[in-house]
Amino acid sequence: MSRQNRIETALTEKFVPERLVVINESHLHAGHHHSGSDHHDAFDGTGETHFRIRIVSPAFTGMSRVERHRTVNALLKDELESGLHAMAVEASAPGEPTRW
Repeated sequence: MSRQNRIETALTEKFVPERLVVINESHLHAGHHHSGSDHHDAFDGTGETHFRIRIVSPAFTGMSRVERHRTVNALLKDELESGLHAMAVEASAPGEPTRW
C-alpha cells in the first residue's frame, strides 16, 4: 500500500470525514535540501515525502487550529518517522469556511 493510501485510510478511519483530499506535493519540492538527510544532494521530487491534507470532519468541532494539527500529526506519527518529510494540514469542522 502506498504512503498516500495509508494516510487516506488512517484519516478516514479516525475522523470519518465529510470531505478528504490528500495531495502528493513531493514534485513541488524538487531541488530543495532536506535538513537531517544523510547526503547534501538536493531532493529530486520523487516519492511520497510531501503531502497536503484537506479534511472536513465533525471530530474537529470545538478544536483550535493547533489542536487539529496536533491530532493529525499524532495519528500519522509513524509516517512522519518513516520518510514523510512535510505535511500541510487544512482541517475544518462542518460548516466552517474552507479555501478549497
